[in-house]
Amino acid sequence: QVQLVESGGGLVQAGGSLRLSCAASISTTNINAFGWYRQAPGKQREWVAIIVNGDNTNYRDSVKGRFTISRDNAKNTVNLQMNSLKPEDTAVYYCNAVVRSAYYWGQGTQVTVSS
Repeated sequence: QVQLVESGGGLVQAGGSLRLSCAASISTTNINAFGWYRQAPGKQREWVAIIVNGDNTNYRDSVKGRFTISRDNAKNTVNLQMNSLKPEDTAVYYCNAVVRSAYYWGQGTQVTVSS
C-alpha cells in the first residue's frame, strides 16, 4: 500500500502561482509514474500532467507552458509548479502514483483561482 499526501493548495488571484507537492510513503524510485489530476465541481476528473520513470513528462494542452511537473527522489515527492493561473484552473487537485500496475491516489488539495 502506498500513501500519498498532497499539500500546497489555496486561494490565488488570476495570474498568480502555486506549488503543489505530493509526498509518497515509499521511495519514489519504486514508483513507475506520477500524475496530477484535477476535478472541478460538476465535472469529471481530468489528467493534468504526468512524469514517467526519469524525466519523461507530458501535459494536457490547456496547461502547457504554465505548469511544470517534477520529482524529487531525495524527498520522495512529486511537485506541480503552476504559473499564470486562470479561474478555469480552479479544482481539487489529486496526486496519482502507479506502482507495478496498481494505482494509488491522494486525498486531494483545493486550488481556487479568483478573477
